[in-house]
Amino acid sequence: MNAPFKAAASLGQDAGQHAPEHQVAVIGLGYIGLPTAALLASYGWSVCGVDVSPRVVETVNAGGVHIEERDLDRLVHDAITAKTLVASTEVPTASFYMIAVPTPLGPDNAPDISYVEAAARAIAPRILPGACVIVESTSPVGTTERVAEIIAELRPDIAVPCDGRTGDADIALAYCPERVLPGRIVNELVHNDRVIGGVTAACAERAAVLYTSFVKGDCLYTSARVAETVKLVENSFRDVNIAFANELSMIADTIGVDVWEVIRLANRHPRVNILQPGPGVGGHCIAVDPWFLVAGAPEAARLVRTAREVNDYKAVHTEGKIRALLDAVPDGKVALLGLAFKPDIDDFRESPALEIAEALCLTHASRILVVEPFTESLPACLAGTGARLVTLDAALRESEIVVVLVDHTAFKHLAPADLTGKLVFDTRGMLRQ
Repeated sequence: MNAPFKAAASLGQDAGQHAPEHQVAVIGLGYIGLPTAALLASYGWSVCGVDVSPRVVETVNAGGVHIEERDLDRLVHDAITAKTLVASTEVPTASFYMIAVPTPLGPDNAPDISYVEAAARAIAPRILPGACVIVESTSPVGTTERVAEIIAELRPDIAVPCDGRTGDADIALAYCPERVLPGRIVNELVHNDRVIGGVTAACAERAAVLYTSFVKGDCLYTSARVAETVKLVENSFRDVNIAFANELSMIADTIGVDVWEVIRLANRHPRVNILQPGPGVGGHCIAVDPWFLVAGAPEAARLVRTAREVNDYKAVHTEGKIRALLDAVPDGKVALLGLAFKPDIDDFRESPALEIAEALCLTHASRILVVEPFTESLPACLAGTGARLVTLDAALRESEIVVVLVDHTAFKHLAPADLTGKLVFDTRGMLRQ
């Protein structure tokens, strides 16, 4: 093993300190951090989940969850009961630190890694020789190196690994992106392959100790920069392919053909597999990550940038078509079916459906009925506007226009008879299935 570092068993001894308080500290208890922390705890690791929100910490320590995800409530409850998981607002000493905090877009779609940097600064004073720091947050290329810089600056007493280092390092640094599907996170954390990128080869091997303890898929080693790029490329690939479908739907509108029929027949070609269009692209990954790739190579990433612009514009195009329907039925009510960014989850991050609803509420709030089975109240951006959250049955009774924005399973029983006499706009092709 090149660039060796002190073994975990000796953590704290060289520094004259006690053994680490926990084996793993997961920084950030959101959609990835909490499932990962609970899963590690279920495999017998002593885990401390760290979050800046006292409410989140209190909820987890009570054995509850603050997000909807299949099997997560049971996993957290069991881990808290078994005392293998605890939550805190304070960073403990640990053998492994996993950073799973948000990486949002800033002004002009510039990547904002301030939360990752803040996590690194919070970890640095607590690191003992032998620790391994793993960044899981989706990040621009070079973020893991930035974490190394912060730790090196704040802890000059610790030898931090860097690419090309030939001497010993006191700690390990790696990047291992999540690649999970909301609604299947717990299952996919275990069964999907993982790409483990070390700042050095030894760092990747050290991080793999954690992942191979629960991952049943393959653990693939590479450099941190390659692993960072892999994550961005995966979501950019999906974004580009969705953009083709969304642009095709707008072309079909213009030339007057049925896009669903076009796609169905085109996909009979043995080497064609066009995806299904929708009202845009949402979620914290596909709607965000391609901009990180663009930021790293703005002149070269022309197709990636264009795909992002197409998918962002599709929400504007969809809003315009709904407004035309509202103009066609003066004083008529419109039922917007779904606000989440994809079916059967309660996640509204970067949701085009929510963006469309918010824009319509600026001018037609009193005419808008929202049906969203995965929330008990309207999101803050719609609350108080005059729009109403109603059941599907109520929406069908009261509306003259029905718009399918999200193809939740709860909507798929709709039959033509349920929509008789109404103007229907199905952005998902759900009613054709």
